[in-house]
Amino acid sequence: MRLDARIFIAGHKGMVGSSINRLLVSKGFTNILTKTRNDLDLTNQQSVNQFFEDEQPEYVILAAAKVGGIVANNSMRGDFIRDNLSIQCNIIEAARKIKVIRLIFLGSSCIYPKDTFQPISESSLLTGPLEFTNRPYAVAKIAGIEMCWGYNSQYGTKYLAIMPSNLYGPGDNYHPENSHVIPGLIHRIHSAKAGGKSSIQVWGTGKPKREFLYVDDLARACCLLLDSSDEIYNSFLVESEPPLINVGSGIEISITNLVTSICKIVNFEGDVIYDYSKPDGAIRKLLNINKIRNLGWLPSMELMRGLDISYYDYLNRTHPDIL
Repeated sequence: MRLDARIFIAGHKGMVGSSINRLLVSKGFTNILTKTRNDLDLTNQQSVNQFFEDEQPEYVILAAAKVGGIVANNSMRGDFIRDNLSIQCNIIEAARKIKVIRLIFLGSSCIYPKDTFQPISESSLLTGPLEFTNRPYAVAKIAGIEMCWGYNSQYGTKYLAIMPSNLYGPGDNYHPENSHVIPGLIHRIHSAKAGGKSSIQVWGTGKPKREFLYVDDLARACCLLLDSSDEIYNSFLVESEPPLINVGSGIEISITNLVTSICKIVNFEGDVIYDYSKPDGAIRKLLNINKIRNLGWLPSMELMRGLDISYYDYLNRTHPDIL
């Protein structure tokens, strides 16, 4: 890409979008288009169309989404499917109308069946039932993949879908109920320590394993693909299969070991009580990342170091007085 190429990052204030924005700026890109939620409602089709007509972006990174952890996904099922379908449909269609050169659509590993061969390859899509707790979000993201695939086939667009494993890092959402597992645990464990509590409660059995990816590693993968040669980029746009690429760390950790690690970083020495009445979610979700690895990409952030950075980010944003 030219350094002055017009690049629109939808969701630039979020964890993923802000990481991609920082990376592009560090690489010297000078024409990055951004809009806050107050300035542009991505669920409003007319507003999105007008923005694209006015700004004429050449490249689009669709990182905007309504996201959350198991509690949010399970309790706001209608909101999750409605808002995510609206956002991605509006942006993908607006991009088609002005003939955007390339579009990167970001999804999640929850698109894959809850019981499937591990590590999960891209070909596992739609081969079995989804995990119930995040099914509405997953269905919306699957629809986005199908929309990219269908547009590529019918209109000759070049839209690529990237499915990361569980993400964490600076800029995360640390809401006590609506966050993902790592930020949620950081908040809960720190709050227990600060409040002098002798124990914390964690949903489920602690037995499920998860794969976590530091957000800056995902940003590197997105920019690598967005700025790749036509030969490489087009190799992922085969009409016979979805334009889909997994991005993950390739390493699993159990929820129990994750909780232990965060307790160590936070220096919380109380007990951990697992609530077996609450759902575990999928037992495993390890991604096959051979496609992105074959391009020379590898994750660089070790989990304990990433957790330490995330805890500092949490303190800096929520309790700056104690740093």
